[in-house]
Amino acid sequence: MQGGVADVRLNRPDKLNAIDRAMFLALIETGAQLARDKTLRAVVLSGEGRGFCAGLDFASFMAMGDAGDAGSRREAGGDLLSTAGDSPATMAQQAAYTWMSLPVPVIAAVHGVAFGGGLQIALGADIRIAAPDARFSVMEIKWGLIPDMTGTQTLRHLVRLDVAKELTFTGRIVDGEEAARLGLVTRVSADPHTDAMAMAAEIATKSPDAIRSAKRLLGDAVYVDLADGLRSEARAQEALIGSGNQLEAVRANLEKRSPDFSDPEC
Repeated sequence: MQGGVADVRLNRPDKLNAIDRAMFLALIETGAQLARDKTLRAVVLSGEGRGFCAGLDFASFMAMGDAGDAGSRREAGGDLLSTAGDSPATMAQQAAYTWMSLPVPVIAAVHGVAFGGGLQIALGADIRIAAPDARFSVMEIKWGLIPDMTGTQTLRHLVRLDVAKELTFTGRIVDGEEAARLGLVTRVSADPHTDAMAMAAEIATKSPDAIRSAKRLLGDAVYVDLADGLRSEARAQEALIGSGNQLEAVRANLEKRSPDFSDPEC
């Protein structure tokens, strides 16, 4: 981590970063470690090699059980369907939910493919920057499955419901340009990782208390009614006004210098 920005990369490039059990666990543990770091200001999530993530490594999970016994195969991956600690998410869902639940902004930089579980991990980020020729697919239908790594929850808040259904029912592949038009990604870039790191560095210069409050309020807005949302907004603003970091933001602006913010208490 540098300057409060964590550069997190999926690292199975020989497999297009397909998710095996070890990667599930690594994603969850990395998210948990970052959540405990008070110096953290933003996260960039990307994939090494030729793509972001090709989705679930089915061969890996099949090999965990008896190749001739479907029941053994289901049991081999069964721990991924267990609830992860105090989280409402299962172990599989937690690989994406961990980025949603981090208190700081997460920016996914997507190139190559983001298929199935890989797309769902990207959808767990707050912002997605994609290469124009990146390819996206809700690919679970190909295997007779549904998106089960938070995708049914995140997708419906990013695109129109009919679009979410079309993508889920067909599994068709869309490129980065269409993904931006549909709302799957925030914007396209010829160099997603460089632009994501630059955005994260900019976010890291802002008051961490205000950034965390804003992420929490905006994330909650889709689940609470207007009255509760307005009350939460007012309480958050009341806590910020006159706080150390808020006063430092004012002083830095008036003195035309870079602010020196303190790490948040929570």
